Amino acid sequence: MKLIIVESPTKAKTITKFLGKGFTVKSSFGHVRDLPKSGMGVDIEKDFAPSYEIPDKARIKVTELLKFSKKADEVILASDEDREGEAIAWHLVEALGLDKKNKKPYSRIVFHEITKSAIEKALEHPREIDLNLVDAQQARRVLDRLVGYELSPFLWKKIRRGLSAGRVQSVALRFIVEREREIQKFEAEEFWTISAKLQKKSAEPGRNASSIADAGEDIFEANLLEQNGEKIEQTITLKLFTGDYKTKKSIIPNKKTAEQITSELKDAKYQVLSVEKKETMRSPSAPFTTSTLQQAAISSFGFSAKQTMMTAQKLYEEGYITYMRTDSMNLSLESLMSARKIIEKEFGKNYSLESPRYFKTKSKSAQEAHEAIRPTDPEKTPDELMPLLETNQYKLYRLIWNRMIACQMQNARLNSVKADIEAANNKNKFLLRATGSTVIFDGFLKVYESRAAQAESFLPELKKGDALSALEILPLQKFTSAPPRYNEATLVKVLEEHGIGRPSTYAPTISTIIERKYVDKNEDKRLFPLEIGFPVNDLLVEHFPTIVGIDFTANIEKDFDEIAEGHKKWVPVIRNFYEPFHALLEEKNDSVKKEDLVEKLNRPCPSCDGELIMKFGRFGKFIACSNYPTCKYTEKTESEKKEDEENSGIVCDKCGKPMVVKRGRFGAFLGCSGYPECKGIMKIEQKTGVKCPKCQVGDVIARKSKKGKMFYGCNKYPDCDFVMWNKPTGEMCPKCSQPLAFAAKGKITCSNKECKFTKESE
Repeated sequence: MKLIIVESPTKAKTITKFLGKGFTVKSSFGHVRDLPKSGMGVDIEKDFAPSYEIPDKARIKVTELLKFSKKADEVILASDEDREGEAIAWHLVEALGLDKKNKKPYSRIVFHEITKSAIEKALEHPREIDLNLVDAQQARRVLDRLVGYELSPFLWKKIRRGLSAGRVQSVALRFIVEREREIQKFEAEEFWTISAKLQKKSAEPGRNASSIADAGEDIFEANLLEQNGEKIEQTITLKLFTGDYKTKKSIIPNKKTAEQITSELKDAKYQVLSVEKKETMRSPSAPFTTSTLQQAAISSFGFSAKQTMMTAQKLYEEGYITYMRTDSMNLSLESLMSARKIIEKEFGKNYSLESPRYFKTKSKSAQEAHEAIRPTDPEKTPDELMPLLETNQYKLYRLIWNRMIACQMQNARLNSVKADIEAANNKNKFLLRATGSTVIFDGFLKVYESRAAQAESFLPELKKGDALSALEILPLQKFTSAPPRYNEATLVKVLEEHGIGRPSTYAPTISTIIERKYVDKNEDKRLFPLEIGFPVNDLLVEHFPTIVGIDFTANIEKDFDEIAEGHKKWVPVIRNFYEPFHALLEEKNDSVKKEDLVEKLNRPCPSCDGELIMKFGRFGKFIACSNYPTCKYTEKTESEKKEDEENSGIVCDKCGKPMVVKRGRFGAFLGCSGYPECKGIMKIEQKTGVKCPKCQVGDVIARKSKKGKMFYGCNKYPDCDFVMWNKPTGEMCPKCSQPLAFAAKGKITCSNKECKFTKESE
């Protein structure tokens, strides 16, 4: 009997289907050894030697694997092909006492997809454990332990207990805090843009302009570009922490100027100055890497990075997709041939390529043998697998299948048209431009980015010298836009762009800073810093700029890559980091005084002669006396007092006594003032300030569905069943009288799906 050991039971179950009776497949349930939970577990004096132990949760599993390994003729280690998987294989050798020279032979196999052919090929070509990969994983684990165990207590002493610092998480927090401050200091400026609804003048006898307008023929929009040769819209470049950010403003600064230009445009004569037509190509995107898959799943479905990776893990372990932690864009020849076959079968030969399209992998760390994320069998369409997959699995598989198939389809061909139009009166000359395109051949848009094709605009047939009529002039008020907060997709993108972290670290990094209560997500799933996030970041930036520096963190990742490739040894890399880091930490422990970091309120304590200061507790900010523990006076912050006022008058539904605002580990809640005799609690309603448009009695509040999705409904539910997905503005639609709601990209739209009303948000 040959024993194959993998990480997960799902993977074990899938592999078992492909093997005969001579194999037994068992799972280790992840790592079987790790650094201890208590204590550092790294011997600094002995070249940072890690002290591994078998965690309590793994002991039963290790005992079971030992029993099976003793019966086996050979043990085959089949953990994942990345550094983490290689380390798991190495730990299994140590934990099970495997030894090739004695009577416990073992081998190592790897595969990037769980298919019969891939498993058989791997069994035919076993290899040694790659100790370079093991060392790279070991170096990351040791370095992160050193940073966490030495820097976290520094935060405890200087801010409060229970805080943590991490090499990658602290940089991610810095991105979010820096962005929040950039938004806070940004001052929006009003500006206006103007467009015109135009139509061709009819040359046909008996047809007047009004009849053409009624029929909706030859009507299009053009945007005002220039006034007397001066451009209307200008690009502003803001210097941000992560690079340049471009926003736009106009030389039409206010309503008065906009009305003046609008008046002139109404009286102007319009004619076409030039028409430029050209055929353009649109190429498909590369197949997914870990980063781009997370970004697409977040944008398309609202999945978190963690949710995306958990779903992808299931698809991989069940044999539907290739390995999901990769930064390679390579595709195997077999998969390319399979993709071509399905393209010709489903869409026709004119959609397939004569020769495969290859994509160049950007990351130097990507191994050429690895592949992008793709279906293991492209001929298994999403619709075919729908009955076998969970809802989220189906969505993600469809996204991966579409992207991989699209990347091997013909380019889309479009006809692009650009028409420049002059509007002239006795005073001024204005230049307007209309653009549009039509799809000649949809190509890859047939399966991917089809919404882009649907969004193409059309222009009537125009030629130089055509006279036009202005049906309507449309001035539009706008405001210069602040840089947006990160969502998980854009944070993953900026981490990848700066070389911070690797495919396996993006999701856990984001999860960690959310779980630590350093950041949170708003109703739009945008990340913003919580109160404690600011001082933690500021302390690290001021006193440990290297640790939270972009270049340093990226260079450490390059060092790990070089260790994995055998170009560097891991101990010198750790030593070069640790010695200056430890010396700096000891100096800062002495020189940084907690009282210097405290926010002083310049008010005396009512109970003693002390000074009131702002402190951080487990549940947020509070005001306390600087003479603690001698004086234990505390009071609420202004925001807490405001919250108390907003929730005054609410009584306990159990005993009728007043409810008071209390704070716990999950935030503020209402607790009965009769506690501990009465233990009644209630959620604090997140009011929008909008009265329910249906019953006119209740308030519209933010609520969460069972799946955690934010929506808005009446607080008189179930008596009133009013609900809407987007946050209401408090206004009613001028077209259908339904509530208006905030939408993406600064828009306000009607909540009635059948009504297409939209306008810019102020």
